[in-house]
Amino acid sequence: MIRLAVFLATVAYCGYSPVAPGTAGSVAGLAVYLLVWWTRSPVVEVGLIAVTFAAGTWAATHAERYFGSIDPGPVVIDEVLGMLVTLAFIPAGWAAAGVGFVLFRVFDVIKPYPANRLEKFHGGFGIMADDAMAGVYANIALRILIWLLPRWIH
Repeated sequence: MIRLAVFLATVAYCGYSPVAPGTAGSVAGLAVYLLVWWTRSPVVEVGLIAVTFAAGTWAATHAERYFGSIDPGPVVIDEVLGMLVTLAFIPAGWAAAGVGFVLFRVFDVIKPYPANRLEKFHGGFGIMADDAMAGVYANIALRILIWLLPRWIH
């Protein structure tokens, strides 16, 4: 069971990237988002976000024990969730997805309130919740940019 948890938490071992594992996890999140984009189904989108949050919480909790630290670097399932939330309900083309990627990475690093508080929750819930909140901020910022620059970002 621990192998499955680590496999999910590291997103098929993307989290072992020697350089910027969080960025590698966010790129994996873009790949997962392609499933949503391809189906164009809000039900699939909500379902995938919910399943990612639930499975990620379980996997990240077990991965913390496996790695012996709080929010270990190789755990990047939270980045996948953050990217899914960032692009949620936005008819994103490649430009918008790229801008969303950058926005999410910025909000994930700076962790404005309440994301910085959410990461203090115990176990996998805290790991997942702060990135979900960073994704909400990035989603709002992306919507504003699309509204301001519709010809450039869409």
